[in-house]
Amino acid sequence: MSLNCNEINLILSELNLTGSFIQDIIQPGYDTLALTVYKEGGAKTILICAANGETRINETRRKIPKNEKPLRFMEFLKSRIKGAKIISCGQIALERIIKIELAHGDDEFNMFVRLWSAAANVILCDKQNKILDAMFRRPQKGEESGGFFDEAAIWENAQKKALQEKEGGQEEGKKKNGGKFPIRDFLEVQEEILLKHPDWAPLSFNQKVDWFYSESSKGLSRSALLEKAKAWHESHKSRLEAALERLQKKKADFENCGQKKHWGDLILTNAAALDGQSNFLECVDYLSGTTVQIKIDPKKSAQANAARYYELYKKEASGSQELLTEIELAKKKIAALDKAYQEILNEKNPVRIEQLLRKDSAPKQKIKKSHPGLDYTVNGWHFLVGRDANENDELLRHHVKGSDMWLHTRDCPGGYVFIKYRAGKTVPLDILLDAGNLAVYFSKARKNGKADLYYTQVKHLRRAKNAPKGTVLPSNEKNLSVALDNERLKRLESIRQESEL
Repeated sequence: MSLNCNEINLILSELNLTGSFIQDIIQPGYDTLALTVYKEGGAKTILICAANGETRINETRRKIPKNEKPLRFMEFLKSRIKGAKIISCGQIALERIIKIELAHGDDEFNMFVRLWSAAANVILCDKQNKILDAMFRRPQKGEESGGFFDEAAIWENAQKKALQEKEGGQEEGKKKNGGKFPIRDFLEVQEEILLKHPDWAPLSFNQKVDWFYSESSKGLSRSALLEKAKAWHESHKSRLEAALERLQKKKADFENCGQKKHWGDLILTNAAALDGQSNFLECVDYLSGTTVQIKIDPKKSAQANAARYYELYKKEASGSQELLTEIELAKKKIAALDKAYQEILNEKNPVRIEQLLRKDSAPKQKIKKSHPGLDYTVNGWHFLVGRDANENDELLRHHVKGSDMWLHTRDCPGGYVFIKYRAGKTVPLDILLDAGNLAVYFSKARKNGKADLYYTQVKHLRRAKNAPKGTVLPSNEKNLSVALDNERLKRLESIRQESEL
């Protein structure tokens, strides 16, 4: 439940902001703003919340955490009103709209704080009420830079309401002031506060409001936020655990891949038994001594049938290695989720909890990279990897410099791998082998499992005329022979995936 008009007036009277100076501005979330103001006698933090159903303004003693990235409106306010003096502060005609008049040097501003549950906003205007910017930009309502805040219309509507109430009788006016919008006493909150902080007595209305919305309200209190966090954690963890279970089941299936290699060996050993008609080869397994049946293609030779099983074996063996990486990554995701949830449980400040929950539960938006291809960072060395001619050409034209190292398979189409230059550093052999493995892996030499490479600095590359896109002619190159190392590739892929978490 948001503050009503009479509660807002009481809060403003206690705050007594006229004559204060704005020392700092923090925006911990998209719908929350905190102003640190100073007046003779000390500083205080004023919290403005524009969350639906929880709109309020009050003093808070809680530490306001900064957002991970500075938000637009906060940066704008700092550039205009940090250090400004509050000339006046009051509610407009009991309409839950607060007008704060500010002076900063020769500049004067009007800041309007509208505390309507469904349409709350904080709007900064010049002295003529031309909108400079708003917490929530709403072009359809004219609440954007260059728009106009119609303060006169608010007064006119208030006068019309007052006239209607007068014509309806005095009783309606009493309801407006006391019965319809009573000031809550927060007795249960008062007892709880004094139990924990007896030195705070006597309590101000601001203290009661801050405690209620931080600890007891249904929307943004600590208990409500912890319930949301629990639901978020359980739903995300169940999905991650189900995915891990599927990976582990698939791994168990792959663990029998050695049997396929053995079947290929049995087919070659018993090649003479193939009659060209039967779909199965029946033979004695020389390892177990038992008779086995192996499915074959009667139209193919023993070598071709064996090769099929060898190929299946290689695929599943390779897949098993990749699955191990995926399983480790899935376990790390679950551990990271549990760690984030525990951080929320340990946090006492509801503003910080809401911030953590918003950060961790929001859908992860894929960050748009400034360049194509893949990124790997190993021990401070950064690789850029192109996977086709277009990516190779784009990286070479716009994203590498002359001192960067270039690697490519010799006499075999494939991706370019660049090692970014580090001042005063020589590329270590292990880093060169990492890059070399990536160059072989992202080339047609992958099937062979090895390839010869050449490498040189980008400044020694010359574009080949009338050649396919991305083709270059190197000079001052050195040779490197690389055999694919699955453990090395697995480590590199794990590093890359972790960086994207």
